[in-house]
Amino acid sequence: MHELNTPLLWLPLLAGALGLLCLWGAARMGRHRHLIDGLPTCKTTGVFIGLVEVKGTAEAEQPLTSHLAAVSCVHYDWKVEEHWSRTVTESYTDSNGKRQTRTRRESGWKTVDSGGETIPFYLRDDHGVLLVRPEGARLEPVEVFQTTCGRGDPLYYGKGPPGAVSDSDHRRRFSEVALPLHTEVYVLGKAREREDVVAAEIAADPTAPLFLISARREEHISRGYRWKFWLLTLLGLLITTAGPGFVLQEATAFRGLPPWLPFGGGALAYVLAAVLMWIWTTYNNLVDLRNRVASAWSQIDVQLRRRFDLIPRLEQVVKGVRGHEREVQTELAALRSPVAATPPDEAGPDYQALGGGLRALAESYPELTANGAFLELQTQLSDTEQRIALARGYYNEIATHYNTRLEVFPEHFLARCFGMKSRQLMAANDFERAPVAVKLAD
Repeated sequence: MHELNTPLLWLPLLAGALGLLCLWGAARMGRHRHLIDGLPTCKTTGVFIGLVEVKGTAEAEQPLTSHLAAVSCVHYDWKVEEHWSRTVTESYTDSNGKRQTRTRRESGWKTVDSGGETIPFYLRDDHGVLLVRPEGARLEPVEVFQTTCGRGDPLYYGKGPPGAVSDSDHRRRFSEVALPLHTEVYVLGKAREREDVVAAEIAADPTAPLFLISARREEHISRGYRWKFWLLTLLGLLITTAGPGFVLQEATAFRGLPPWLPFGGGALAYVLAAVLMWIWTTYNNLVDLRNRVASAWSQIDVQLRRRFDLIPRLEQVVKGVRGHEREVQTELAALRSPVAATPPDEAGPDYQALGGGLRALAESYPELTANGAFLELQTQLSDTEQRIALARGYYNEIATHYNTRLEVFPEHFLARCFGMKSRQLMAANDFERAPVAVKLAD
């Protein structure tokens, strides 16, 4: 009979711990993928405080110039590596217990210089611009420079240090990544209010689950997280099954148990842990998505309140214009009435866009158009109605994704167990979506 070596008893525990660590990593990758897939893309003028996803081009009034490629950019990171090689003689003991010597060749690359710089930039889309502060973000730039050369190349000493590493082969590799100006970027992060102007910005936040700035497309990012999810899941299964199986196979043989039982037992335990992990993460994802749907709905009320607060100022202007009170006051009453939006699945008055009617009044009565305060308030009202339209579109997109998650297999059964219900979409016509003219330095 074989006795099981006592130190080997720790291997099943170690394998189980590594398997759970892989499972936790897989759950994290899955959460990031669901976050990316579940957040609808906002327009820059429709960004609200909280976790958002935006797409556009990277712009800056005073862009950086990268060190190696000399491209205009908002971020760059470069390094210079030098190749080395040497012959090493070492002593060892052979199978007969005799001392022997042997030589082997070692080589590699060593970083001899590096640097980089990042600045805040504006993300521009067809609606406007949004300030992004990339400090603390996970950056995924594009490669803009990659070359290897010897001492005869001007680049060798022109962009590299004058000295050399030990055992140098006098070959250097120059590489640089950057976010060039006008590059399409994807940004996911926490939006907050700017301190200098009344506008939003995206910046690092310790409570945000992810702060990502990437030059890759959204579907490529999501696919990458999906591959990492399955890779970590299968790796955990392999570690949990094979490691304890080979160690415990001898111990079970003493008890007359089937030799496959240690492997099957480890696999069964891992699958059970994976199912529990799935239930936990999926439920949390659905709750998070439901809360973001509620937050999106509240943004509509915020914009309606903003429009409602403009009316008293508009009334002061109208009082100075005689002869038109009846028609104008009718429009004002209609604007004042919807302080909050009626949920789509509840009965009640709905709101509507009235900017067109207000413009018609201004065209009918030239005295109104001559008043600068009226024109300013008309512009603010138009901007507010555009925000309402964007808020409605954001709500519909995230509510659609939430409803889909509740209906697909296997989330459908989990949602029914916890009593989660779908949310109805809302429709309101004739809201403006005028583009915002922005001038930035090329």
